[in-house]
Amino acid sequence: MSCSRVFSSSLYLLITLAFLLHTAFGASSPYIYHYCSSSQNYTSNGPYESNLNKLAAYLNYQTPPTGFGKGALGQKPNQANGLALCRGDVSSSDCKTCVVEASSEIRMRCPYNKAAIIWYDYCLYKYSDKDFFGQIDNQNKVTLINTRSVSEPEAFNKNTRELLSQLAKEAHAASKLYAVGEVELGESKKLYGLTQCTKDLSSYECKKCLDGIIGELPRCCDGKEGGRVISGSCNFRYEIYPFVNGDN
Repeated sequence: MSCSRVFSSSLYLLITLAFLLHTAFGASSPYIYHYCSSSQNYTSNGPYESNLNKLAAYLNYQTPPTGFGKGALGQKPNQANGLALCRGDVSSSDCKTCVVEASSEIRMRCPYNKAAIIWYDYCLYKYSDKDFFGQIDNQNKVTLINTRSVSEPEAFNKNTRELLSQLAKEAHAASKLYAVGEVELGESKKLYGLTQCTKDLSSYECKKCLDGIIGELPRCCDGKEGGRVISGSCNFRYEIYPFVNGDN
């Protein structure tokens, strides 16, 4: 059974402009959202909890150097499988801070749940008693939009889709499964974009995952100045202002 079937159904969460501005200019990594498994609980102080504790320590150590970590600890049926992914531009220190916070926060928000996922602006953290590695998790999904609308939506939508589609091609061919880019909009304006996949996916599955969420643009973000779709396996973001560390 895939990880996506363990968690709750897909949810579209609309976040206001104030949140997006905070994530762009704030120094910390804001919490975005989380899901807990709807069933499948574990016993306090039991073998699954012990494996989950060891997994958290392992991911907290393994993830920061490269921005990605995964592990499976223990034996079935008490095996704990998990991964952590940091945004491609995030420093090792910020990555570690985010992953450590996420691993602690998700256990408080989802006590005794065998499967859970949490998103921050800088990182993703998820675990399950099921082996979900290499499988696209596109059911657990959060959408964030900038509530401001553009003046010429048809042209803007076209530019957005073209930029993100190009970045999807670049991400699936990159070792980090991550790509950023920008395009001129005229009148000294630019459109900035980002695409990324969890590194347990193959190059092919990464492209498939990104194409799937980019295909949701008309439904989630039509004519909006900025937007994001974040799933359990891949994500994109676009804005009319720089939001990646190092952008000018």
